[in-house]
Amino acid sequence: MTKNAIVLGAGIVGVSTAIHLQRRGRQVTLIDRKAPGKETSFGNAGLIQREGVVPYGFPQQLGVLVRYAFNNRIDAHYHLKALPGQLAFLARYWWNSNAKRHEMISRAYAPLIQHSISEHNDLIEASSAQHLIRKNGWMEIFRTAGKRDAEFAEAERLRAEFGISYEQLDAAGVARLEPHINGDFVGGLRWRDPWSVLDPHGLTMAYRAYFESLGGRYVTGDANSLGRSGGNWRVVTSEGSLDAEDAVLALGPWAAVATRRLGYAFPLGVKRGYHMHYAAAENATLNNWTLDAERGYFLAPMNRGIRLTTGAEFAAMDAPKTPVQLDRAEKVARTVFPLGERLDPEPWMGARPCTPDMMPIIGKAPRHDGLWFAFGHAHHGLTLGPVTGRALAEVMTGERPFVDISAYSPQRFNP
Repeated sequence: MTKNAIVLGAGIVGVSTAIHLQRRGRQVTLIDRKAPGKETSFGNAGLIQREGVVPYGFPQQLGVLVRYAFNNRIDAHYHLKALPGQLAFLARYWWNSNAKRHEMISRAYAPLIQHSISEHNDLIEASSAQHLIRKNGWMEIFRTAGKRDAEFAEAERLRAEFGISYEQLDAAGVARLEPHINGDFVGGLRWRDPWSVLDPHGLTMAYRAYFESLGGRYVTGDANSLGRSGGNWRVVTSEGSLDAEDAVLALGPWAAVATRRLGYAFPLGVKRGYHMHYAAAENATLNNWTLDAERGYFLAPMNRGIRLTTGAEFAAMDAPKTPVQLDRAEKVARTVFPLGERLDPEPWMGARPCTPDMMPIIGKAPRHDGLWFAFGHAHHGLTLGPVTGRALAEVMTGERPFVDISAYSPQRFNP
């Protein structure tokens, strides 16, 4: 008999996992409280970051920490009243970000990133989503020679150690690629390997349509209703109770609550982020996904308009929006590129699910049969969705995974 599986969470990770399980002969139902791709997967810079082998660490330099303490930056912001509840997570995050630990973590993390383009390409072709993809990398631009030279040196290290391809740009090179960018930029760095996505939500929806073409189903339901029913897992959906032999939790930042109900205590934190779309004024064109490296905001030319994204906000996940970073970023970005009117009625906000060792949680639940975890991808959920989905589906169906996922085991937090 065909085994049933339920995948809770219809972001890019959940949809990708559902596809790979369906391909392997499981009858899969994808479940979410909202339409697929409407939460964390909706708001990002739209990059499949093949160069992102080094996860984002917590600053170690005292001077940098002092500057962040003033809470007036674009790349990071915090709610003071939320910090006491996040201190344990932040302390572990800081410790794992020391040079020696961070290097070890990067080497363990790199195999996932290595396959990000090839695994997305598989699903892009299968779902006929090529029109949503650009394959010309992305660019950082630098205001100071010190930052430029440090990033050039790091790029060369990544080339030597991980095979990452890049191009150094002088000021004239930046102007050639982006004639409508203004400012005293001393150079740039173009990462050649990554792909960019013109509509991240559209990509998730294309993957969903492909999943359904394979015979998979999507229904709305409540992940908090998940529980045991005999030897199966049961969840309440809009179509009634549904039982399955296997259940996958791909709930992003909501995974902490769902797993806590089942007796687990993952140290899952969140980094909130914001975006807004803008028209381009003065017939200007932005050709590349572009990071203003010293200021910490991103400009991405997407189908809806130019998406401006912010860095990380440390706050309670359900706290009201405080898009001060977006306002700061917009003020600076308007001096760099001729942004027109805002195209969204209000800033979008989402929450990235983060672990203190910067690696996702992928694998079998330590104390439950038929329960599987796939969350905690932080800044690289879009990048790593298909890699995670394939590797987890292979483990679930008894195959040898194409990439070793032992480093991401849930047991490192819940033995």
